[in-house]
Amino acid sequence: MLKWSVVIALVGGITLLAVRAFDAQRGPDLELWHTFVPHELSAAELDKADWKQFLAAEAQAFAEVRSEVTDKLGPEARIESNRYDANSPIYPGKFATDWNRSYVMQPEGKPVGAVVLLHGLTDSPYSLRHIARRYQEAGFVAVAARMPGHGTVPGGLTTVEWEQWTAATRLSVREAQRLVGPGAPLHVIGFSNGGALAMKYALEALGDKSLARPDRIVLIAPMIGITAMARFAGVMGWPALLPRFAKAAWLGLVPEFNPFKYNSFPVNGARQSSLVANRLQQEINAAVADGKMAQIAPVQTFQSVVDFTVSTRAIVDALYVNLPANGSELVLFDVNRNTKIGALMRANTDTVVTRLLPAAPRKFRATIITNESPRHAEVVERVTEAGATTEQVRPLGLLYPRQVFSLSHLALTFPMNDSLYGLQPDEPEEYGVNLGSMATRGERGTLIVSLDSLSRMSANPFFPYLIERIAEGFKGKGEGKAEGK
Repeated sequence: MLKWSVVIALVGGITLLAVRAFDAQRGPDLELWHTFVPHELSAAELDKADWKQFLAAEAQAFAEVRSEVTDKLGPEARIESNRYDANSPIYPGKFATDWNRSYVMQPEGKPVGAVVLLHGLTDSPYSLRHIARRYQEAGFVAVAARMPGHGTVPGGLTTVEWEQWTAATRLSVREAQRLVGPGAPLHVIGFSNGGALAMKYALEALGDKSLARPDRIVLIAPMIGITAMARFAGVMGWPALLPRFAKAAWLGLVPEFNPFKYNSFPVNGARQSSLVANRLQQEINAAVADGKMAQIAPVQTFQSVVDFTVSTRAIVDALYVNLPANGSELVLFDVNRNTKIGALMRANTDTVVTRLLPAAPRKFRATIITNESPRHAEVVERVTEAGATTEQVRPLGLLYPRQVFSLSHLALTFPMNDSLYGLQPDEPEEYGVNLGSMATRGERGTLIVSLDSLSRMSANPFFPYLIERIAEGFKGKGEGKAEGK
C-alpha cells in the first residue's frame, strides 16, 4: 500500500510540474529586465559595510541597469508604458527624487530620535515616504533602505536571499544609531514583508547585545504568517532548471508600468518571503518558550480585515496572542458596511471582525475602524482596552467612500492625495502616471494589464487617522502605547 502511495505521489508531482511548465510557456516572453540580475552586496558584505559603502554598491547596481537594460532596449520596448525606457514619462531616472533608492531624511536641528523604515516585497522605499516625512517633521531622523533585489529590475529578485534583507535591516539600524547617537528613541516600522523583517530584528535584538533594541515597533499589513501553498512556492520554479522552461521561474510576467514597484513576480521572491515568515514564527515561539518575549517593545499594527496578500488571522494567532501586556495595539480597518454593492460581497465578511479577535479581555488594545452603522458612511473608532471587556466609541470625522467596499494590502501607507496611488492626487503628473484615480471602465482586452490589478484599492481614506496614531508614539522612549482620547 505504501509503495502505491509513493508511486501515486510521484506521478502526481511530475504531472503538476509538467502542467506548470506548459502553462508558463504560454505567457509573455522574458525581457531584459527579467533576465538581467544587477550585483548586490551579500549578507556577509552588508554586515561589514557602512551606509556610505551600501549607497555606493546601490549606485553601481542602478548604473548596471542603465547600461545592461535601458541602453540595450529594442525598438519594441521603447514605449511610454515601460519604466525602463529613458524617454518614458515614468522612467524613475528623470524624477527629482528616485524613490527606488535608499534615503535618509534629516530633521532640522539635533534629532530627538531615529526611525528605520522597511518596505515590502517587490516594493521600494517610496511606499513609506509619507510616514518618514511625518517622523522628520517631529524631529526624528528617518532611514529607509532599499532591500536587495528591489528597485532595480524584477530579475534582481530571482537570485536574492532573505539573509540579505535581514543584513540590510541591521545595517539600517546601525546607520540610524550613528546619526542619532546613544540613548535616543529608536523606532522600527515595517510594511508587509518589511513588517516580518522589523519583527524579526526586534526578536534578534533580545538575544544579541550588539544590536540596538527598538523602543517601538510599528507594523503595517505585516507578513507574519504564510499559507500552506507559500511553503511550496519554490517547487513552482523547478521546471526553470531546464533553459527551455525559463519562464516557469516567474509567477507573473506583467508590463512594468509602475515606476516604484515591480509588476512581474518571480518564484524566488515568494519563496524568500515565505522563508522569512517561517523563520520569524520559529523565533516567536522560541522567545515565548524562554521568556524573552516579555522584553519585547510595544507593537502597534495596522491591518485591513480583508487582505489578499498576507494572513490577517496569523497576525492575531501567531503574534498578538504571544505578546506580553506591554501596551501593544492592533488596529483593524473593517470593510465598508455602507457600500451599495453589499449584496455582492461574500457572506463571511459580515462576521470577519468577530472571527478574527479572541474574546475580551485581551492583553492588547483592540481598535476597529468601522462604519457608525450600516446606514452611515461616517466611520468611528471602537476601542477595547487591554484587560477590559467594554468598548469605547469615538467618531473620527472621516468617511468610507461609497464606491470603495474595502481597503487592500496595498492601500494602507498612502494618503488619498498621493501622486502615484491617490484617488485625488495633488500632482497627478509628478511620476508620469497616476494609478489610483484611473477610470477603468471600457472594453476588455484594451489595456495592457488586467482590470483586476487596477481596481484594487491603492490609497487609504483613513490615512490621516493612521498617521495621527503613529504620531502619538513620538513622545519619547518606550511610549509606544497609544492612549485613548
